Amino acid sequence: MPLLPLAARRLALGLALLAPAALAQTSDHDQVVEAVTHYLDGGTTGDFGRLARAFHPSATMRWLDGGEYRDVNALDFFRRGMETRAPDAPPSDRVARVASVTVSGDAASAVLEIEYPTFTFVDHMTLLRFDDGWKIVSKAFHRRPHAHAD
Repeated sequence: MPLLPLAARRLALGLALLAPAALAQTSDHDQVVEAVTHYLDGGTTGDFGRLARAFHPSATMRWLDGGEYRDVNALDFFRRGMETRAPDAPPSDRVARVASVTVSGDAASAVLEIEYPTFTFVDHMTLLRFDDGWKIVSKAFHRRPHAHAD
């Protein structure tokens, strides 16, 4: 059986060495998407248990409220908000999507868009990989009103 030219052998060796890293990166990407999907789906359905799976217990949520900086524990904030929701309430009228994910080793970021009828939340999530998986450690967000044609 004839040998492949040297350049082809080098290319094959390089691809073989890079394949595990590419697969690991894809797996990390998918795991980050899975983590933020717990947040999105839990928020849509009012399932605090599902939403909480996405967050580290000390995760923070930060935003500007009329120019004033706000900083709270994310789980405490969502728990209080969901306590008033009726158990049989229909899912929220919103469409959520993962706009982007970037993974660098044990750190990742995800940008999420949650569209309601009159506005869209743009969430910037920071995640870290713990022994039990990827967890959101920080959320900063912006509420973008929709432009309405008259």
